[in-house]
Amino acid sequence: MAPALAVIALLIAVWWFVVALTESAIFPTPAQLLSGAWELAKDGTLCDHVGASLFRVGAGFGLALVVAIPLGLWMGWVGGAFRTLNPIFQMLRPISPIAWIPLAILWFGVGDVSPIFLIFISSVFPMIVQTTSGVHTIERRYLRAAANFGVSRAVLFRRVVIPAVLPEIIVGMRIGIGVAWLVVVAAEMIALRSGLGYLIMDSRNAGNRYDLVIASMIIIGIIGLLLDGIARLLERLKTVRWRYVR
Repeated sequence: MAPALAVIALLIAVWWFVVALTESAIFPTPAQLLSGAWELAKDGTLCDHVGASLFRVGAGFGLALVVAIPLGLWMGWVGGAFRTLNPIFQMLRPISPIAWIPLAILWFGVGDVSPIFLIFISSVFPMIVQTTSGVHTIERRYLRAAANFGVSRAVLFRRVVIPAVLPEIIVGMRIGIGVAWLVVVAAEMIALRSGLGYLIMDSRNAGNRYDLVIASMIIIGIIGLLLDGIARLLERLKTVRWRYVR
């Protein structure tokens, strides 16, 4: 932790020095950034924008989680499902979530449903692929050994497959939540009037408030780090800790 804090302090010092040296009238110093962020925090504007973004991410990512994990387990466990659905998902997965924005606006308008749909689209495919891959990487000898002892497929799936694939599911969740946070900011820049993405564009357009632009960017990064940290806490669960033991 200390090395990371030292690097951050160094970057802030370099930032402050460069702005002071160039006497930039546009790019803010760290002090101006803090002043702008405090200005938004005092009247509750910052909290409202952060809450709007988190709500959209929570709804879209939660829906993707409900769909992706059962579907990924099914595709990994049933060969016919994998052969049928995998080509479709592999074709849709490389399409940038940003490319879906015009269709999302056309289908759902410019309210909250559009970014929730975009977050769902962006995060569901990484979790499906990671979950399916987790099932496929289970050592087949363990499955054969359980079958030799007469373990039913239902018990085998519940007691062996699901615990074995949980670490891969967590990896997929971390990837999915990162992409979801990225996409909601992009969607808010284009189609909405609330959220951190909208705050960046509004600050730029309303008098070139680059202190608020940079503050919003830093807040986005901090929240992204916190969301990833929350997902990593799942690695401490007893049922998945075995994968991370050194």
